[in-house]
Amino acid sequence: MKLKFKNQAYQTAAVQAVVDCFKGQPPASSEAISYRIDPGKAKAKTDSLFSDAGFKNADLVLPDATLLDNIQQVQHQQNLPVSDALAKTKIARVNLDVEMETGTGKTYCYIKTIFELNKLYGWSKFIIVVPSIAIREGVAKSLAITAEHFLQTYQKKARFFIYNSKQLHHLESFSSDAGINVMVINVQAFNATGKDNRRIYEELDDFQSRRPIDVISANRPILILDEPQKMEGGKTLDSLVNFKPLMVLRYSATHKTTHNKIHRLDALDAYNQKLVKKIAVRGIAVKGLAGTAGYLYLQSVEISSKKPPEVRVEFEQKLAGGNIKRVVRKLGKGDNLFELSNGLDQYRDGFVVSDINANTDTLSFTNGVELTVGDATGDVTEAALRRIQIREAIKAHFDKEQVLFLQGIKVLTLFFIDEVAKYRDYSVADEKGEYARVFEEEYNLYLNEILDLDETPYIKYLKGIAADKTHSGYFSIDKKTKRLADPTVAKRGENAGLSDDVDAYDLILKDKERLLSLAEPVRFIFSHSALREGWDNPNVFVILLPQTAGLQQRSHAPPGSGPRPASIDQSEWRPDGSPGNGA
Repeated sequence: MKLKFKNQAYQTAAVQAVVDCFKGQPPASSEAISYRIDPGKAKAKTDSLFSDAGFKNADLVLPDATLLDNIQQVQHQQNLPVSDALAKTKIARVNLDVEMETGTGKTYCYIKTIFELNKLYGWSKFIIVVPSIAIREGVAKSLAITAEHFLQTYQKKARFFIYNSKQLHHLESFSSDAGINVMVINVQAFNATGKDNRRIYEELDDFQSRRPIDVISANRPILILDEPQKMEGGKTLDSLVNFKPLMVLRYSATHKTTHNKIHRLDALDAYNQKLVKKIAVRGIAVKGLAGTAGYLYLQSVEISSKKPPEVRVEFEQKLAGGNIKRVVRKLGKGDNLFELSNGLDQYRDGFVVSDINANTDTLSFTNGVELTVGDATGDVTEAALRRIQIREAIKAHFDKEQVLFLQGIKVLTLFFIDEVAKYRDYSVADEKGEYARVFEEEYNLYLNEILDLDETPYIKYLKGIAADKTHSGYFSIDKKTKRLADPTVAKRGENAGLSDDVDAYDLILKDKERLLSLAEPVRFIFSHSALREGWDNPNVFVILLPQTAGLQQRSHAPPGSGPRPASIDQSEWRPDGSPGNGA
C-alpha cells in the first residue's frame, strides 16, 4: 500500500503566504549562483572525486521596504496583526512564522514550500532543523513518501539526507548539486558538547581538514525550524548563526517567540474546518466506598430500541472450586449482584440494580451506591487498573472499526507502555509480558461477543485474525541479543525523557504503509512512552497511556487544547471518510 496525497486548499494557502513575501525577487540562474567549493587539503587522487563547482542560494536582493510591504499584504489578506518592521535577528534578516495546528500537515506544507521557492526564485539549498531524533526520523520519512507526489507536480525530486558527522560525503553532494537539496538535522548535532557533536565545528582529517559548518554555510541555506519553541535556548540560537542562513522559516502550532507571522491556522480554525480529529478523553475514577470492599467497575451504559437500558459491569464471582475471578456481565434493572456472584458476602447488602440512567451514564443500587461510567470501587489494584484500561481500548477499537470497515479504512490502536518487559518477557516460555497476556485475554473475551452477531464481511475479517497476530511491539533492539529492549533516554537538557535510539522510530516509520493495509493483521501496537512525538499515522483512532490510580478525567476537548491525561483517546475522521490530519 502507498499513501496518496492530494492538494488541500488550506495547505496551499500556507505555502502561498510564504512565497508571496518575496514578490519581486528575480529568479536565479545556476550560473549566477555557482561558486568554488573549498577543496580543503585533499590529495590529488581525492580531488577527482568531488566537483569544484558548488551552487548556493542566490542572495535576497529585495530591499527591506519591499519585503515589509510584501509581508504586510500577506498579513492583511489573512487578517493577521500587521508588522511595523522586519523582525530581524542575529540569525537572519528575514524571520517568518507559520502557525499551523498539530495534525494539519505542516511537514507537507514546508516541503511543498521548498518546491515553490525553487520554482519561483531558484533557491535550492534548505536545512530542516528539528528538536529531537523522533521528529527528525518523521521528517525524513515524509520527504521519502511525498517524493513521487511532488515529482508529478514539479517534475523534479528533492535530494535529502540526515546529517551525520561520520558521513560527511553527503555535504559534498549538498554543495555541488544544482537541484533541490535538503539536509535534515536535529539540534543536538550542533549545540551539544559531546565529541561527535563538536565535529561540525572542527577541522577534520577525514574531511580534507575542513570544518563541516563552513561547507554548509557557504551555501547560504534557507533554514526551516520545525517546532521552534523547543529550540529557543541561548546556545541553540547562537549555534544557528553559524549556518549563515538566507532566511528562517518557523513552523509550529505554539510559537513562543513571535517574528513576522504570515499565516495562522489555529486549533479552533482547524477544528471548525474539520481538518483534525476530535478528541474524546476517557479516564478511570477510583472511588472509595465506606462499608464495602466489593469490587465493581462500570464500563458502559448500553441502550437499545428493543429493550430497557443495560450496563456492562465487572464484578467478582465465586467459582465452583471456591476461587474468585472477575467477570464482565450485562446487568438490567432488578439484577442482584449477590446472586450473580454466587453468594459473595461483599454484595449481600442491597446490591440490586434499582436504576440505569442513560442520560447521566449512571448505575444505582438499592443500597444508595451510585456509579458513573468509568468508576471503579473496592479493591482496585495497579494490575486491575491496567486491565481495565486495556479492555476499554479494545472496546473503543471495535466500536470504531465496525463503523469504518465497510469504507475500507483500517483502525489502529496505540499503547504507550513504560517498559519492554511488560510486553515481551524473555524469562517465560512464551515470552509474553503481563500486558500482552492481559491483552489477549481481554481481546478474546470481547471478540467472542462480537462474533455472536450476524455473519458479515466484518465478522469474516475478524475470524481470519488470531489474537496473538493482531498485536505487535515496536521497541529498540539490543544489538547483541537481537531482543527488544528499553531505549536509552536523555536524563537532562532539552531532550530529557526522550529516547535517543533510532531503532524504535525506524521500525514504526518503515512499517507505516504496511500497517494501513487490511491484509496486515496487526491492529494493536505496543510501543515505549519515551517516543512522545514524531510518529504519526492517520489510522490511529485509540491511544492508551499509563494512568495513575485515582486520576479522573472526562472531557471532550478541541484539538490543541493542551496535554491529554492518561486515558483512552478516541478520534474521528472527517465526514467524507478522509483522515483528519492534513495528509
